[in-house]
Amino acid sequence: MKFFIKAILFTTVLTSITFGQQLEKKWEGKILLSNFEFDIIVNFIKSDTGYSGTIDIIQQGAKDLPLANIFYNYPEIKFELPTSFATAYFSGSFINVDLIEGEFLQGGVKGTFNLKPYIEKVEIKEELPYQEEEITFTNGNNIFSGTLTIPKTVGRHPAVVLITGSGAQNRDEEIVGFKIFRVIADFLTRNGIAVLRYDDRNFGKSKGTSVDSSTTEDFAYDVIEAVKYLQSRNDINPTQIGLLGHSEGGIVAPLAATKYPDIAFIILMAGTGVKGKEIILEQTRAIMKANGETEEKINEATDYMNRLFKALETGEGMEELENIIKKQAAEYYESLPEEQKSTIKDKDEYIDLMLKSRLYPFKTRWMRFFLEFDPKTALEKVKCPTLAIFGELDLQVLKWQNEKPIEEALKKAGNKNYEIKTFEKANHLFQEAITGSPSEYAKLKKEFVSGFLEYITNWILKYTSQTR
Repeated sequence: MKFFIKAILFTTVLTSITFGQQLEKKWEGKILLSNFEFDIIVNFIKSDTGYSGTIDIIQQGAKDLPLANIFYNYPEIKFELPTSFATAYFSGSFINVDLIEGEFLQGGVKGTFNLKPYIEKVEIKEELPYQEEEITFTNGNNIFSGTLTIPKTVGRHPAVVLITGSGAQNRDEEIVGFKIFRVIADFLTRNGIAVLRYDDRNFGKSKGTSVDSSTTEDFAYDVIEAVKYLQSRNDINPTQIGLLGHSEGGIVAPLAATKYPDIAFIILMAGTGVKGKEIILEQTRAIMKANGETEEKINEATDYMNRLFKALETGEGMEELENIIKKQAAEYYESLPEEQKSTIKDKDEYIDLMLKSRLYPFKTRWMRFFLEFDPKTALEKVKCPTLAIFGELDLQVLKWQNEKPIEEALKKAGNKNYEIKTFEKANHLFQEAITGSPSEYAKLKKEFVSGFLEYITNWILKYTSQTR
């Protein structure tokens, strides 16, 4: 399932004096941590009393967060972003007139940052060889906003609904700057296939129930309404509408197909074949190993996960787990250098926040369903053509764990038109990877492994051309 980024975050920054190289303008750059990078825009404003400013953190949708305690004495620049958790400290200097580099520190987490003069993005719109339309559809009180791309050729076209992975995602399923679904939609539509992609529940321009308070099964009904919307159009062939689901979307697609027989085909892009708790255990082990953790640490982590799953299932042992987490958080706090401790406002609040951040995701309605739902129960009823694709280096949905259960389930369904394909060197996002660890995602090219787009396009065209 799709790696889900939840990092420590910020809120506020700046004040002071000094002159030298011009600081008062808009800058853009990145915060670079060991596993992630965040795009930022910083706007410094000069007044008679010193400097003020704001910061945008793009991946988190955070805009105009006020900065505090700006100090500027060329070439040195310091500013802060206070938050309820821990103040974020930026300490850097001008490398040249157009580059600031320095260190980032927040709540014991260290990284680096860089800034360069902001360049207004003038989007030069390519004249697309297809039509692009903003659409809406509903499922109960949920209102979905999406983009439909349609070939310009006359007639009714085959179509695909794209289904995102876990967590609230926008219609492009954008992960660390890689607009996965936009790239897929563009390629498919250039090859004669209409594509509908939409913002998840209560995210982006969509409104309604949050993803955390919904279930994977709820998402299947969203997809069905998307298919019904496409069937209502006179430029879409109502008998040639299929689904492509990535990660958790690969669980949603079979669920939708079993509930709505009009769905013509499904593609499982790193879909799963076992329960969520089994997925989490193996991805934890695989990612930690790829990141160089010791076997002792890996066993410690998986033992904790097993105990947590049991406590959630039985209601017993949760208090003991909470005490373990508090103890670990306290020990981690005490191990921090004084400089890093100084960024944490209150030790007890810090420990409490660590406890909540560790446990909250596992107490949501979404997670409780995901942990126990067995995708095979839906796959065993799927009769339509099915393509299951895996990445050889995917450490979030491991091929060895999921390929066989998916194939066995499709055989049990009596499905005569299924195919399983593995892309060499591909990670969970189907980028060409080195180890497959999520820590690489941001550093890799924002493109699919060679042959990926062509393969899924040809597969769709093979089945839709047979029914035209």
